[in-house]
Amino acid sequence: MSEHHGREVWQSRLGLIMAMAGNAIGLGNFLRFPVQAAANGGGAFMIPYFVAFLVVGIPMMWVEWSVGRFGGKHGHGTTPGILYRLWKHPAAKYIGVLGIAAPVAFALYYSYVQSWTLAYSFFSLTGEYFGISTQAEMGAFLSSFQGVSESAYFSSVATAYVFFLINLGIVFWVLTRGVVRGIETLAKFAMPMLLIFAIVLVARVLTLGTPDPSMPDQSVMAGFAWIWNPDLSRLSEGSVWLAAAGQIFFSLGIGIGSMQCYASYVRARQDVALTGLTTSMSNGFAEVVLGSSIAIPVAVAFFGVTATEAIATGGSFDLGFQSMPLIFQQLPLGQFIGTLWFGLLFFAGITSTVALTQPPMAFLQDEMGWPRKKAAMVVVSFLFIFGNFIVFNIEHGVIDELDFWIGTVGLVVFSFLEIIIFAWIFGMDKAWAEINEGSAIKIPRIFYYMIKYVTPVSLAILLVVWTYQAGFDLLLLRNANPEDMPFLLMTRGIIVGLILVGVLLVRRVSKNWG
Repeated sequence: MSEHHGREVWQSRLGLIMAMAGNAIGLGNFLRFPVQAAANGGGAFMIPYFVAFLVVGIPMMWVEWSVGRFGGKHGHGTTPGILYRLWKHPAAKYIGVLGIAAPVAFALYYSYVQSWTLAYSFFSLTGEYFGISTQAEMGAFLSSFQGVSESAYFSSVATAYVFFLINLGIVFWVLTRGVVRGIETLAKFAMPMLLIFAIVLVARVLTLGTPDPSMPDQSVMAGFAWIWNPDLSRLSEGSVWLAAAGQIFFSLGIGIGSMQCYASYVRARQDVALTGLTTSMSNGFAEVVLGSSIAIPVAVAFFGVTATEAIATGGSFDLGFQSMPLIFQQLPLGQFIGTLWFGLLFFAGITSTVALTQPPMAFLQDEMGWPRKKAAMVVVSFLFIFGNFIVFNIEHGVIDELDFWIGTVGLVVFSFLEIIIFAWIFGMDKAWAEINEGSAIKIPRIFYYMIKYVTPVSLAILLVVWTYQAGFDLLLLRNANPEDMPFLLMTRGIIVGLILVGVLLVRRVSKNWG
């Protein structure tokens, strides 16, 4: 096993690309993306989405790959140490705490939602939901599984809880095997298989047509028309632009801390330019071409545009679990294909979950000197303890609260601070040299100016406009249901608590940084 500073490095270029793709491609592409598009005006969402991909997504991908590789050269795999190496100021290491606290908070709900895919794979195999033919019935199946309501399908959250525990056990097993034998091996298997079955499903969706001839407005083509025909009036809403940028960050895995951590295991002069671009483009293909071609067209074909929007606003991940089971019932060997699809989606999700847990793992190993198994035990135990809060209070909107503050706003805030440190304080000339060191492609010079000026200004404008239009209402919970308020405040308390713990730990270990 190759090492640098006593740390693992990726065994192969293919394994690195697959692992980075696994970090990016997951539930965000096939579950969250359709919901964000549906809830933000369909086609209107796609314009700010593509703008954010070009102006923010690709530049930030190069920034985070370079920042991570730079940190790895100095023995740091997490952002407190990495940012401190870029800017020798106490503020840098405490800003970097966000790159540990955020992925942990992210993993609290992501790992639970990911466990649903494992459960639904089992339900497909046994035909549990087969025979359900309406959106209302499928919604009742999902809500009773989540423990939100009782029905003839599930009387409590017990089934979901069992799969939650199984999922945590698998995450623990992967973490204990390390970067090469665990993360890289898993990604090499999961990502190609996921791609194959996604293409198969898209092909089936395109031949689905109009399931109910008496409802000509409910068809696959109507679904495609809705998502690709923009309502330009929605472009004046800062929330739509923030949602699009948040989705770019969510799906690419940037602004959270896991990309820098993975990149820290890259060899000192290994290319990050071509590899970063490849990761971005593969994620974009999976999301825009495959992700938008499955859940939304199917939902519109069965439910119509209005009902699809209602499902999307009902929960961040509900659309995929209410629409996808319906298409499997229209396929030959539907139970088998449903089993494979949700199973492979589970593998895609678990690569992202492992990526989210790797920053705290790396911090405990690199900075505190813990052995891998002890670090894995602590991280997974934390997910279990606070994951129970998510499991038993999902009906109060705790997942959406975490998803918004961590999966949308938090990603933009941290990315803005990170690019300011890298491009302005560390210096754009040194930053540009770092990005291009060992590069397998020549990055156009225009990205020098985009990284220095356009990307940070775009992020700043985005945050200012959103704060003016909707930020204070959301911060003060003006539109929240009174019965949900205590749970939403507790959710925010968990986020603040994670940051405070991170600050204390960084203060302790940074004494050794010199």
